[in-house]
Amino acid sequence: MQRDFEVIGRGTWLDKVANETVEREKRLGRSLGLVRVESGLGASGLPHIGSVGDAIRSYGVKLALETAGFASELIAYSDDFDGLRKVPSGFPAWLKDYIAHPVSRIPDPFDCHGSYAAHVGFLLRESLDRLGIVYTFQSGTDAYASGRLVPQIRKILQDSERIGKTINEMVKQSKYERSLPYTPVCDQCGRIYTTQSASFDPETDSVHYKCAGTELGDAFLEGCGNEGESKISEGKGKLMWKVEFAARWAAFDIRFEAYGKELTDSVRINDWVAEEVLGYPPPFHARYELFQDKSGRKISKSVGNLVTPSEWMEYASPESLRLLMYKRIVGARSVSLDDIPFYMEDFDDLEEHYFSRDKDPNPMKEARLRGLYEYTMFLNVPISKRAHVPYRLLSQLAAVAPKGTEEEYVAKRLVAYGLVKEADQDLKVRIAWAAKWARREGAAGPAAVEVDLRAAPAVREFARSIASLSDPVAVQNAAFDAIKRHGLKPADFFPAIYQVLLGSDRGPRLGPYVIDSGPEAVSKALLGAVAQG
Repeated sequence: MQRDFEVIGRGTWLDKVANETVEREKRLGRSLGLVRVESGLGASGLPHIGSVGDAIRSYGVKLALETAGFASELIAYSDDFDGLRKVPSGFPAWLKDYIAHPVSRIPDPFDCHGSYAAHVGFLLRESLDRLGIVYTFQSGTDAYASGRLVPQIRKILQDSERIGKTINEMVKQSKYERSLPYTPVCDQCGRIYTTQSASFDPETDSVHYKCAGTELGDAFLEGCGNEGESKISEGKGKLMWKVEFAARWAAFDIRFEAYGKELTDSVRINDWVAEEVLGYPPPFHARYELFQDKSGRKISKSVGNLVTPSEWMEYASPESLRLLMYKRIVGARSVSLDDIPFYMEDFDDLEEHYFSRDKDPNPMKEARLRGLYEYTMFLNVPISKRAHVPYRLLSQLAAVAPKGTEEEYVAKRLVAYGLVKEADQDLKVRIAWAAKWARREGAAGPAAVEVDLRAAPAVREFARSIASLSDPVAVQNAAFDAIKRHGLKPADFFPAIYQVLLGSDRGPRLGPYVIDSGPEAVSKALLGAVAQG
């Protein structure tokens, strides 16, 4: 008996989040004429997969809201009035002289934009543009300078005593019971975090501060000792993170914002400030975990283990990066350029399924797979699928091609294998990506794939027998000899080989492929996969 089911939107987590956002807005009685979503963009270091991923996810929710029939807008808010906390890896050492200065007031270390923040902001927006994301850019510096946040700043400063007490109750942080959650730029030394605000005068909208110093990381940064007054309307100071999100949400009427797990406490406090101090119900949230490198460390500007979106798109399609973000939102994941073949082939599999006549027997899963593909394509679905040659095959062939002839060499081999009739423009682009990936500096190749235990002895024997062969027929014969001696069927053996070499159950005729790829290299890869067998 078929069970009744209801697919929300296109059946993905994006649709579920959009639906919950809309239902909450209806309960609150707010207008749904325009449902704004926000993504915060860090401006203190090179954009990376994690920081751009926040924008990709938020844009997906925007698309899901539009699927549900509601106009939506993504606000990409750049935190370019934040102070520089440390010199990021790869940046010049002289930046240490600008620690705690607002990044929008620091010279561009690469001397091609008006400021440090302008340089990083350009890279951020370039990444978003290359990914095809449509957004409204909002500079934090401009938001403060224009007075857009003044009403919210005023309310927060007037209620600072209650805010400080509540923050201490929530997260055991007492500093805001001693100083206001607002830091002016010192008019003497130009730093922002070193100032401590002692009082607010609502008559003049001024904050009295002293540049007393602050803790940054494990060190204490001494202030210059200057005391002064700062008018909140002049844009020469900013709210601290514990309250700034709330001010932004209220000022820009934000209804949804995702956030990383590390910001859980800050978001909880900001939700309270928005509701109780500003009288603005906070946006609906979705929480995600941070990306990690292969060692389990989080992707970080300061650690220097970044994977940047610009690097990714040197080797892979924007769709593969979008799919990485949309496939799921829960759980921590490692991300590395070494694994790009897996991500590229993951997208190929999704596209193959979308255009296949074969449907998943579970209607909810089928809807999710179709919706996932449509969102990954930003709802711009092609008429038909593209040619899907395994990325690992392209990279292996490109690696052995004479340098400078990769496109021609790989295309000819694919035609010879019978995989394509000719290389169209899309395939030529993929060959170029794979060639760059195979020959990048420090290339380690994708993570090893384990072989099915039933096939492992035959694979091991085959691998040892081909290392010195030079004839494709001899390679093919070696395969069938190993199959026969170990009592296997070809259907058990060849998929195991291709899974290791190409990440697919199928591939070109094995003999010519092994000779083209290099028998010794193929032997090494196969033995690595069955080393524990």
